[in-house]
Amino acid sequence: MVFAFSDEPVVDPQLRLHTFCHAVPGKWHLMGVMLSAGGTLQWYRDAYCQPEKVVAQATGRDPYELICAEAEQAPVGCEGLILLPYLTGERAPYADANARGVLFGITRRTDRSHVARAVLEGVSYGLRDSFEIMARMNVPITQVRASGGGARSPFWRQIQADVSGYTHVTINVDEGPALGVALLAGVGTGVYNSIEEACRATIRVNASTEPNPAAHATYDRYHKVYQSLYAHLKSDFAEVSKIVAG
Repeated sequence: MVFAFSDEPVVDPQLRLHTFCHAVPGKWHLMGVMLSAGGTLQWYRDAYCQPEKVVAQATGRDPYELICAEAEQAPVGCEGLILLPYLTGERAPYADANARGVLFGITRRTDRSHVARAVLEGVSYGLRDSFEIMARMNVPITQVRASGGGARSPFWRQIQADVSGYTHVTINVDEGPALGVALLAGVGTGVYNSIEEACRATIRVNASTEPNPAAHATYDRYHKVYQSLYAHLKSDFAEVSKIVAG
């Protein structure tokens, strides 16, 4: 999810992003949602990474750490291997239940490290789609605060920063939704006088990831191809869905 605060309601004319009332009275938020972000990496782990799961269990490590370590061996852009992470259809920017995952650009040079990195890059391209729409809507983006499971990997945070071109930071609590609920409860019960006071008292930035200009330039070119793939395949996705449905 890409979530942006706004003082006033900002609406995407094409309805690719969603505008809602904010939990803060009188404020608004704009939201872009991918249906399979972390879920795409989970699919890859469960379908193709049994050796990593065995090693992780034996060594007490997280299998995702091993997957990211392998992905780090592949070059930026995976030599043209691009993954569309539409494993359960998509929501933003394409409201398309028929969209499906695609691994494009396989060659004889493609190995496991390329595929692992393509998963991480493909999700990051999808997040960038929402960032770009927000930027065109004049929603200012100065920093991205990453939370949840995908934010725990420094390597994946670097890819996200490089793909988007925005500085990514993490805060002292990595589960944003749960923290937000706790802060709202604190205000509601009088522990804090306002949501602003609650945030200032509890939230601290603890790590920052700056985009690499050279990697960002490469990802700019690949992202254009990533976007064109959906446009070329949209009708095929619909036709395949009809065939599968019988």
